[in-house]
Amino acid sequence: MDFNNVSIAKEANILFDGNITSRSITFEDGSKKTLGIMLPGEYELNTVNKATIDINSGVVEVMLPAEDWVEYVAPATFKIAQNCKYKLKVTSLVDYCCSFERV
Repeated sequence: MDFNNVSIAKEANILFDGNITSRSITFEDGSKKTLGIMLPGEYELNTVNKATIDINSGVVEVMLPAEDWVEYVAPATFKIAQNCKYKLKVTSLVDYCCSFERV
């Protein structure tokens, strides 16, 4: 997938001591995505806006609130609700794209 006519933030988003990193991109219409990688480990994250996460390569397990762990093997997609706390178990290097829903 290619993206055209975007602005890319120069500063990286770095979480968990560099184990999750991404770059933010903004489209002409104001929509936003992040493109990044996750190193193996277990993480707990929060969302503000609804998000769709595309796993481009790798394997990740996801636990959403009140749900069991679900494994996603690339290529795969899952959705995160607004104002949601969720857990990840990353078992291999993961390349991902996170698309944020505009509020």
